Amino acid sequence: MKVIMTGGGTGGHIYPAIAIADEIKKRFPDAEILFVGAKRGLEKTLVPDNGYPIKLIPVQGFNRKNPLKNVEVLRDLKQGNKLSKQILKEFQPDVVIGTGGYASAPVVKMAQKMHIPTYIHEQNAFPGVTNKMLEKHVEKVFLGFEEGSEYFRHPEKHVATGNPVRKSFYGMDREQARKDLGFRKKDFVLLAFGGSQGAGRINQAMISVIEAFQRIGDMKICLATGRYYYDAVCSELTEKKIDINSNIKVMEYISDMNRYLAAADLVISRSGAITVAEVTVCGKPAIFIPSPHVTGNHQYFNAKAVAEKGGAVVIEEKDLDHQSLVDRILQMKKDPEILRDMAEKSLLCAPVDAAGVICDNIREFER
Repeated sequence: MKVIMTGGGTGGHIYPAIAIADEIKKRFPDAEILFVGAKRGLEKTLVPDNGYPIKLIPVQGFNRKNPLKNVEVLRDLKQGNKLSKQILKEFQPDVVIGTGGYASAPVVKMAQKMHIPTYIHEQNAFPGVTNKMLEKHVEKVFLGFEEGSEYFRHPEKHVATGNPVRKSFYGMDREQARKDLGFRKKDFVLLAFGGSQGAGRINQAMISVIEAFQRIGDMKICLATGRYYYDAVCSELTEKKIDINSNIKVMEYISDMNRYLAAADLVISRSGAITVAEVTVCGKPAIFIPSPHVTGNHQYFNAKAVAEKGGAVVIEEKDLDHQSLVDRILQMKKDPEILRDMAEKSLLCAPVDAAGVICDNIREFER
């Protein structure tokens, strides 16, 4: 069994692919799995870190702000198509699975031209352009949110699976995670992050939160800023004379997110599809602040699906007030019953074995 997984750019496209690959290896230990990603994406490090080989192609999205740069985009696309064909010929996969992002389009399209069975997974409630374009010729479309079906054209191909989450997020022990990270049982652990790229508005709000809670002994705040924002956040905290080595932990990126989520009492984050899936699998109460700069405002709908069941609070970025956020956190910290109720309802929103359902629906995996 040979499988090509393709997709990437951000963790939201990469981690589902890794989760599916892990399930394939569980079922077929001798399976050969090759990832194909974009040279500029996070997959070039995340995929090898998770034990899989990867080949990179030059591909990027069209630049709407500066059309002149699209000369380079078209050149990369031509080269990406050529390399995709070469990779497919050399590896000879039995099936190709795309999880979205720029890299998946040339690989899946080329596989279709070569009559190799193809499948795609759409993580969001509002589908991306790439997957909508690929739908016509794939065998099946796997949906992270059932609501996404209405934006496609071939419902007979759709299978609502939920979003695949890596096995390491399931059943993680809270006390062990806290011990590993140096937190006490009595600590209130607040985890904040803005996705794999970071989010400037969340970082700014969290600076205010850190300033408000820095001297509360049982309050532990973990903030992942994103690489682009890390130095600026640290500089601002230093200017405010905030000791980031005491109960404040500031990081560029969290590679062991499963451990931090297990340890957390409350999560503040964007609401990308995979973030929502990981938070709910861990049964964590969340304050979701959806990015307004995404196709179809899909992060809002991702968050709303959990908030409507009582597992999260949604604050749109236009309504994000720093003092109100501090007050909301303090209210939750003082009333553990609120958090317990939200945790139970969050867990009810978690996807159930999405990677397993996907593999069950790939005809080439049938024995």
